[in-house]
Formats: sequence, C-alpha cells, structure tokens
Amino acid sequence: MTSKGKSTQGTLVHVCVGAFKGRPKQPVERAVLRANHGIEGDAHAGAWHRQVSLLDIAAIESMAAAHPAIVPGVFGENLALRGIDLDRLGLGSVLRIGNEAELKICQIGKECHTACDIQKRTGDCIMPRAGVFAKVTRSGEVRPGDPVVVSWVVARDLFQAVVLVASDRCASGLAEDTAGPAVAEMLQATGRFHVYRRKVVHDDIVAIADSLRHYSDGHGIDLILTVGGTGLSPRDVTPEATRNLIERPTPGLDEAMRAASLQKTPHAMLSRGVSGIRKNTLIVNLPGSKRAAIENLAVILSALPHALEKLRGSPADCDPERAKPAK
Repeated sequence: MTSKGKSTQGTLVHVCVGAFKGRPKQPVERAVLRANHGIEGDAHAGAWHRQVSLLDIAAIESMAAAHPAIVPGVFGENLALRGIDLDRLGLGSVLRIGNEAELKICQIGKECHTACDIQKRTGDCIMPRAGVFAKVTRSGEVRPGDPVVVSWVVARDLFQAVVLVASDRCASGLAEDTAGPAVAEMLQATGRFHVYRRKVVHDDIVAIADSLRHYSDGHGIDLILTVGGTGLSPRDVTPEATRNLIERPTPGLDEAMRAASLQKTPHAMLSRGVSGIRKNTLIVNLPGSKRAAIENLAVILSALPHALEKLRGSPADCDPERAKPAK
C-alpha cells in the first residue's frame, strides 16, 4: 500500500559520476544533487525521468565475488545503497539521502538494446533487472556514509497507472479538468492501483502519441487511461494517436464499454475509443465527460487487474472455473 508508515533506513555506500553515457562511472567523495536535474557533472542529468540510477550494494557484491574486475560505477550506477530493499519500492516511492537531498523513483529496470562492456566481460549485467531510476525532487549534497531514509513507500505490487486527459480547453486553462481526477480517484479506491501521474495535453495527435510512448516504453507503467478526444469533432484524435502506437488491440474492452453505454444513450455508438497493448502497457481510451468516463471505466474495472497481471507475466489461468483447486 501507499503509506508514510515506519521509515526504512539504510546507508549510502558509494557515489559515482560519469561525464559520458555508456561508460562506467567513477567513484567520488561527494556529489551535488540538483532538483529537476540530477547529479551535477553526470552525463545522465537533465530534464527527464532517469536522472539518477541506484543499485543495492548486495547485488554488486554478489557479482564481484565471482568477477574481481567489478568495481564501484562499473554498472553505470550513481548511488549504491545498503539496507534498503529496493525490490519492494514501486514508482512514486521517495528516498531522502543525507540532510536534504530527496529522490522520487520514476522507473524500475532498464531495457538494454546493446550489450554493455560489463556484460561482454562477465556474461551478465544487473542494471536492466535490478536498477532503479529516480528524479531529484530536492537539492542537496551527498557523500558515502550518509543515511538513506525511505520516507514514502509505494508497494511494488500495486498496478501503476497514468491518466492522460486530452483537451484543448483544459490544457489552455479555459476549463477545469474534472474527469481526470474522478478517474484517478476511482482507480485508487480499489486498493490495487497507484496513479503515478495525471497529465493534461492538447487535442494534438503528436502530443498525445508522445505521452503514450513516453509512459509505455520503459517506465514500468501498467495502465494508461486516456480521457477525451474520442468523438467526431475535427480535434478528436485520441483514437488515431492510440491506434498508431498499440501493437495488439483489445477490442473486447471497447465493445463492452460501448454496449453498456448504449443502454443509457444512443450517442454511445458515436464513440470511437480504442484500446490495446504496447509492450507491457495496456492503453484504454475513455470519453471526455466526467460522467461518461466514470461509467465506462466502471464497466471494465473488474477485468483490469487480471489483464495487467497477465501483462506482468502471471501464469494464472484465464478461466475462473479452471483456476479453482481440485476438490
């Protein structure tokens, strides 16, 4: 669950900085973490979500026992921690390092498109499966030996969701977005979801597609719910943006929502919303009005956890009757 409960404490073991991407980083005695930027002087700093990389020192030491050439920074990690169970921290978890610096976890793992130097030398690299990436949310100086406190825990087993509202009026500040918050609240009320981000963009096919691609490619987001842009107006382009990106359609979700909505209004047959899978993320288009968005989400909500578990690789049987244990 998401909570501020009892803080988990650990220690910062080493700090590494590198001026070039794709190369091992070098250990340093101190580093300055700057909010919304990253580590000063590090090649991965910038206005994006993977500003700082973290690894559990135990994972590094396990490989070093078999490969003495493994030294701090060889995996490209910025910070190595001891005593913090990174495997239980989901997106949105917050860590405080030293007296002031604060990080928010924004990505779990990393897809490697080409074999790195350490993988070529040892046959393995732990960063893709064990690496955790974060944004700096509060500036501060850090040094090896500094205390690390997990001040906010988002459980790793919660499904991570993004609510993306497509609306020219809301994006321009001419209208208040009421549908997006209602959808987010409905998800979180189930106790199964953490809404990682609510975002409002213009009814622009490029802006919508860029956001869908950003959150489905590597972030660790399970579900993206778009809200708005599914009608017949010239600026309603959310289905086009979605259709161009999904790799496998999920028409049953669309059919169920339209069928249920037709029981309430004949206008439901005009909705052009689509849904589908991109990599391991399910993308679903919802209508733009608060009432319609909630009604449509209510139709499919009970099926979403099972769908997302399958996308995470669960071997559970899809047939509820066959999944029951034998008597």
